[in-house]
Amino acid sequence: MIQRIDLRGRTLTRRDLLAVLPRAEVGVDEALDAVAPIVADVRARGAAALRDIAERFDGVRPADLRVPAGALEEALESLSPQVRAGLEEAIRRVRAVHTAQVPPEHTTELADGAVVRQRYVPVERVGLYAPGGLAVYPSSVIMNVVAAQAAGVEGIALASPPQKDHGGLPHPTILAACALLGVDEVYGVGGAQAIAMFAYGAVGSEPQDRPGGVAPQDGEVLLCEPVDVVTGPGNVYVAAAKRLVRGVVGIDAEAGPTEIAVLADDTADPGHIALDLISQAEHDPMAASVLVTPSEELAAAVEERIQELAAATKHAARVAVALGGPQSAIVLVDDVEQGVQVVDAYGAEHLELQTADASALADRIRSAGAIFVGPWAPVSLGDYMAGSNHVLPTGGTARYASALSVLSFLKSVQVIEYTRDALAELADRIVAVADDEDLPAHGEAIRGRFH
Repeated sequence: MIQRIDLRGRTLTRRDLLAVLPRAEVGVDEALDAVAPIVADVRARGAAALRDIAERFDGVRPADLRVPAGALEEALESLSPQVRAGLEEAIRRVRAVHTAQVPPEHTTELADGAVVRQRYVPVERVGLYAPGGLAVYPSSVIMNVVAAQAAGVEGIALASPPQKDHGGLPHPTILAACALLGVDEVYGVGGAQAIAMFAYGAVGSEPQDRPGGVAPQDGEVLLCEPVDVVTGPGNVYVAAAKRLVRGVVGIDAEAGPTEIAVLADDTADPGHIALDLISQAEHDPMAASVLVTPSEELAAAVEERIQELAAATKHAARVAVALGGPQSAIVLVDDVEQGVQVVDAYGAEHLELQTADASALADRIRSAGAIFVGPWAPVSLGDYMAGSNHVLPTGGTARYASALSVLSFLKSVQVIEYTRDALAELADRIVAVADDEDLPAHGEAIRGRFH
C-alpha cells in the first residue's frame, strides 16, 4: 500500500534529499493555470461570478452568499451539547496560547533624547478561510478566528464552501463555531474564488438587499469589502489563489494538502504510528504520510498494521489513495542522526518524534510546522485541543514559514523620536554617509535644520 525509500548507506546532500523524498505530483505551479481565470472572473464580476462558480464546483447556486444572521443562530441552537463542549474547550485552550503570543511594545533609548519604540499594530480587516470539501473543519474556524481576535483585529470575515445538502450555506457546524466566536460576517464561498473575493472585494445584489449595504453604483450592494490579510488552510487550488493575490493582500502561507512525518526508532509503538499515518491520509487523497526510521523491524510492523487498520477505517478508499500515492512513503535511514537530516530537509507540516530521546531531539529540528513530542502527543491532539494552531506550512515551506499565530495579523511599526540635541550629535556623520552614497539632499535635510 505504501512505498519504501531506502536511504541506508548513502551520503546525501540536502539537494539530493529534496529530489528523492516523497511529494505530491500536483503542486501549486500546476494549479495556477486552473486558478487564474477564476480569480480574474471574481475580480471582474463579483457576486455573479461567485454564484456561477459555486454552481460549477459545489453543485449549488447559493441564494445567500453572505450567511443570514438567523442561520448562524439556528446552527448554534442545533449544535449537539457534546460537540459544543468540545469546541468551547478548544476555544479556551487556543485563546490562552495565542493571547500569550502578543508581543509587548518596547522602547530603546540610544542616547539622551534619542528613542526608538517598537509597536505592534493589528491589521484592520482579515479574510479567514475554513475548508469544507471532503471534510468539514470547525476547528479551522477556531484556529483562524481566535488568533485574529487575540491580535486585536476588528474586522473579521470568514468563508467556507457552500453545501448542497444545506441549501447553499456552509456546513451548520462551521456556522455554529462562528456564532460561538461572535463572527457574524460569514460567506458561503469556497476555494480559489473565496480568496479572490477577499483580495478584491465583491459587488452584487443579495436577494434580501440587506440594510447597511453600500451602493457603489447602479444600486448594486457591496457584498464584501477587500481585506488586508487572508489566512486559512486549503487545498492546492486555494494555495495557488493565495500566490496570485499575494502583494494585493498579505497571506499566511501557501497551505496545500496536509502532511505528516514521523521520525521513530525501535522504541516506538507501530500501532500508534499506523494510526497517525492513517489519520492524516483520511483528509485528502493528496495527503502525505511519511515514516522515517532506522528500524526495518518497525517499518515492517507499521506496514502490517496499516494493512489491517486502513481497510477498516470509514474513509478506507480515500486513505488507500493517499497512502499509495507518490507523496507517502516509509523512508529507511542508517540511524536517528540521518533521520534528523531527512526530516529537516522534508520540512513537514506535522512532525512526530517517537524516539527514545524525543524531547532532546525536538530542540534540534529546524524545519517543521509543529513538532509533536513522544507517544502521547499525536497530531490529532494538535488538530483540536493542544492549544497550538493547526494552520501550518505545508509542501516543505516550513523551511522558511511558520504556523499561524497572532503575528500573522500584526504589523511591526517603528516610532522614532529625537530631540534637536540628539540629532545634532549625529548630523556630521549622517551627512558624511549621505554624501558617500551620492545622495547630497539627504545630508542637506539634516544640515538645513541647524542653519
